[in-house]
Amino acid sequence: MVIDQVDVVGIAASDRAGLGENVWDIFRPASETGEVIDRIAKGSRPPRWHGRRIGEARTARTGGDLLTHDEKTFRRRKVTNGISAHAIANQRHLFDIPDEVAYLNCAYMGPLMHSVVEAGDRGVREKARPWGISPDDFFAPGERAREQFARIIGGDAEGVALVPSASYGLSCAARNIDVAPGARLVVLAEQFPSIFYTWREVAKTRGASLVTVARPEDDDWTRATLDAIDERTASVALPHCHWTDGGYLDLVRIGARCREVGAVLVLDLTQSAGALRFDAGAVRPDYVVCAGYKWLLGPYSLGFLWVAPEHRDGRPIEFNWIARAGSEDFAHLIDYRDDYQPGARRFDVGERSNFILVPMLNAALEQILTWGVGAIEVTLARRTADIAVRAARLGLSSAPAALRAGHFLGLRFPNGELPAGLLPALAGERVHVSVRGASMRVTPHLYNTGEDVDRLFAALERVLD
Repeated sequence: MVIDQVDVVGIAASDRAGLGENVWDIFRPASETGEVIDRIAKGSRPPRWHGRRIGEARTARTGGDLLTHDEKTFRRRKVTNGISAHAIANQRHLFDIPDEVAYLNCAYMGPLMHSVVEAGDRGVREKARPWGISPDDFFAPGERAREQFARIIGGDAEGVALVPSASYGLSCAARNIDVAPGARLVVLAEQFPSIFYTWREVAKTRGASLVTVARPEDDDWTRATLDAIDERTASVALPHCHWTDGGYLDLVRIGARCREVGAVLVLDLTQSAGALRFDAGAVRPDYVVCAGYKWLLGPYSLGFLWVAPEHRDGRPIEFNWIARAGSEDFAHLIDYRDDYQPGARRFDVGERSNFILVPMLNAALEQILTWGVGAIEVTLARRTADIAVRAARLGLSSAPAALRAGHFLGLRFPNGELPAGLLPALAGERVHVSVRGASMRVTPHLYNTGEDVDRLFAALERVLD
């Protein structure tokens, strides 16, 4: 399928974490080839770039920038500080998704790849014959998971804990944050409930104030959040993009502001890690949590907590045997210890060695690292940009590309009113999206095809008719 019009945009502005100045620029149309602009960094609506027909791949070059578009693949490459990204060919063959199903709902739950299912099957069979499970099997797979997740977020493996959910990780963070009476705890309006409930409880029990950043009319969550942070702020709990519509937050700028006022920065990357570049070294958060079953394409009930070095001697919320120093020596577990395993392992959930889920998540993370998060981001940004253009023709709107994450699209209906029976009608035609708040989330991944998008719009046209 040839895409005749596409936004070469929406991936990242020049202020994205760890990518330097003007890493992702917007190219002018072919008549102005050679000029690079950074309108996306200024928040303005980017221009369109028009591709040609099969065999007429076009390039626009300025220095080290390269843009190529043809009917097989859309490649956008920029090399800065050793970072390179390009689009990825369709990967549907790695998933169990029938051709007639248009699953555009990764924000709800990522499907499992064949390799992930096979890893789970092996784990079940091994558990059926437990005499083959050695003491090392309690530790080595988890260490591999730490290392792989650390690579995805640009952190260190020593800072990674294995947790069953984002809320578990948030509770660990909340337990270890100093909050004085009267302090302010900043969250976003319409944020995921686990974040809201965690910090509301902290506010109630410690006499603090919960400050909710109102949804900005101009969709600029970064500006609105920065305006809410002042010297009274004790903590700021945020996503990288809003879970209802993909609204983007510049965490580098927000992190710098938090450090200026001495506020702790807690991040939930459940709706972005694995599909949106993040660099812990550039953002410098205090805590990062992430569930594994969405954009990490892993199983349910397993995720991660990353803890900054200065917080790794904190107090966990449970006291299990495997987090203690020397737990590898099963014969001497009766010699009770006060000290913990190094790094953030003290925050690990009990039974963290899950012989089924951990291998599944490792298989998923391995594939994500093989693809490359930057390449995933580029590919999905192309897809959502195309969807946004087509949706606009039906009267649906979305946040400007410069103000939303490239992998995540929230479509808004006229007057903010969702058509009655929208989701059942789409599901009846085997088109799967989700609604959160006033937005219809369309969140594709590498398994989606142009035919999936065509099916979505054919169904939407019938619903809106």
